[in-house]
Amino acid sequence: MGILPRFDVTAPKPKDGRADPAPDPAVVARQVVRELVLPEPVIRTNPDETHAQLVRVPTWMWLDRAMWKPVSKTAKVPGVSVTATAIPQRATWVMGDGSRVVCEGSGTPYSRKYAADSGSPDCGHTYVRSSAGQPEETYTVSVTVTWELEWHGGGQQGLIPGLQTQAQMPLRVAEAQALVVA
Repeated sequence: MGILPRFDVTAPKPKDGRADPAPDPAVVARQVVRELVLPEPVIRTNPDETHAQLVRVPTWMWLDRAMWKPVSKTAKVPGVSVTATAIPQRATWVMGDGSRVVCEGSGTPYSRKYAADSGSPDCGHTYVRSSAGQPEETYTVSVTVTWELEWHGGGQQGLIPGLQTQAQMPLRVAEAQALVVA
């Protein structure tokens, strides 16, 4: 997530003895966003990262579902309360082989109920070349989760698009070849 500057959420004091005005809710919202802690993505693949993927066999990708949920924070300052909620929108995967995959959700975890050669219904990739010759013989797979933030309070509301969290991992892709013998 980008770093947002700290904002003074106190309103200026009136000089005529009136009550202090409430701070601007949009300013309070920016402060809440700055303090909001978004979870780091946890990458999962099938086969898992301890086993090599195979060329031309579908790779399933998904994120830990515990992190794929809204995250909220509320700030209460004298005169106003503002709640900001970040909602994950999509996961953009960079596969290390020049491919990019955009998934609209966290992806479907692989289970044995699916055929071994079936592709993911919503978030997968099939490698056409092995990772041999790459640094450490692996592709670096990265994922960027894009969050949309909604805030409301003090009779106002707004959206802050484009917050992001990222993760990466090495993934070895091997090529298996059959040998026919008489």
